[in-house]
Amino acid sequence: MRYRLTFITGMAVGYVLGTRAGRERYEQLRACAQKFARNPAVRNTAESAAQGGRHAAVRALDKVRPLREKIGQREPRAVGEDDWGTSNT
Repeated sequence: MRYRLTFITGMAVGYVLGTRAGRERYEQLRACAQKFARNPAVRNTAESAAQGGRHAAVRALDKVRPLREKIGQREPRAVGEDDWGTSNT
């Protein structure tokens, strides 16, 4: 409940400040954000983070693949059998 109240309060404050600032301030903030996004240091950092994420995903897949193969070698369950102990009728 506390987090919900904090979120709603933040939204209300942002709305009030946004309406008071007007279109001019919005355009100024937008231009600043675009300038930040075009910065080569920011772009390099974002690309490094993406590359690190891809590398971590490949490593995780390499660890999961043997388990997946082991599961695939198990004998199939009987038709109609499920984990809940009920039938599919």
